[in-house]
Amino acid sequence: MATQKLYAGVKLREIRARLGLTQKAFADKLGVSLPYLNQMENNHRPVSASVVLALAQEFGTDVTELTTNDAERIVSDMREALADPVFAAVPPPLADLRLAASNAPALARAFLDLHRAYRQSHERLASLDEALGREDTSLRPSPWEEVRDFFHYCDNYLDAIDRAAEHFACPSGIRKDVVKSASEALRKLGIDLHYSDNSVLRQFDPATATLTLSARADPATQRFQLLYQVALATQGDLLEATLDLARFQTPEARDIAKIGLANYFAAAALLPYRVFQAAAMETRHDLERLADIFGASIEQVAHRLSTLQRPGAKGIPFFFVRVDQAGTITKRHSATRLHFARFGGACPLWNVHRAFETPGQFLRQLAETPDGVRYLCLARDVSKPGGSFQAPVRRYAIGLGCEVQHASALVYADGLDLRGRFEPIGISCRICERPDCHQRSVPPLERRLRVNPDRRGFLPYEIAD
Repeated sequence: MATQKLYAGVKLREIRARLGLTQKAFADKLGVSLPYLNQMENNHRPVSASVVLALAQEFGTDVTELTTNDAERIVSDMREALADPVFAAVPPPLADLRLAASNAPALARAFLDLHRAYRQSHERLASLDEALGREDTSLRPSPWEEVRDFFHYCDNYLDAIDRAAEHFACPSGIRKDVVKSASEALRKLGIDLHYSDNSVLRQFDPATATLTLSARADPATQRFQLLYQVALATQGDLLEATLDLARFQTPEARDIAKIGLANYFAAAALLPYRVFQAAAMETRHDLERLADIFGASIEQVAHRLSTLQRPGAKGIPFFFVRVDQAGTITKRHSATRLHFARFGGACPLWNVHRAFETPGQFLRQLAETPDGVRYLCLARDVSKPGGSFQAPVRRYAIGLGCEVQHASALVYADGLDLRGRFEPIGISCRICERPDCHQRSVPPLERRLRVNPDRRGFLPYEIAD
């Protein structure tokens, strides 16, 4: 089998800039000529095995950095953006998109930002938004989308915060009682902890230095909210420094991101990296057993598995998604080659949509995307009761999966024929080229159509070859 060539020019330039070396000095250290390095940095040549070895030996570089770039994610996002009817002309070929993502990622992201601004402006006009005509109206991303994309392009892994949380939970390398540690940390700061029989999960009163948690919430939620407050109370400088580096466009986005960073710390403290990773391998990623071991919810465990992307100690690359009953994606992250639609819902053929039909059960699916990559997918419904008879129940479904070559490390693969039939799934109808999908809602972007008024199949048109 032919080995896939590694083109990682952007990453090579980033490593060289981080080391503060000129091209000449970097080439000398790697044992290659200056023109050869220049060609590799511009993706005119693949990175050779000798260069990969030199990076590891000479600089201690984690060579997985070279393969964990944003190119595929950017390509997926650009294909979806170009599916917008505003781009009436024939879209650029996939090869051109890959070149742009690999050689000019900043330009590609600027294009995505511009398209997102256009969409928001169009939606405001369509809904007669009150902001129309106001002096402070501007074409910029919503704070929520800006923060979501920040985590998306960070691979949902923030090293400094993750390590700070791990140190808090395991100061000597051994996991401590995080509830006790959190309570002691807050008490040292003069913060009193109380529980109240109300529906508000967490309420902090700075005037009285009192933190009130809901007694109605389940224990996993209580632990998480307690650790969230620890993050705000003890990690302020780290959170603010991370926010400064992110350079959000609005104060609202910065505020939302701060909540996200505190949530990240809480999850990483509840499920500390190395201890959790070891337990995941030992249990073969059994979500229920991991939830029991760490006192977490199944959703928290599934989400955490998708963040184990620490350089030099990576876990299995997972994707994680949460959808509501309307099929809208409310959380999404992928450390795999599977990337989710930025707008709209997920493919209806995916098992995550069937999870609502079988509450309390894990659904397993062997699925294949149009690019030929095969996945083991899990899905389960998640109900979040309000704590009383009259309180509303929030219902979601979560999806977790990995590429099939990692399936043997999951207990959920037991009994499945990994060489058998894989169900075809996609990402978004506009960028899915499957011609015979019975669930297709709109035509594919890059294919011509044939319309025959005398013949009707699943669709009122046929997709030409």
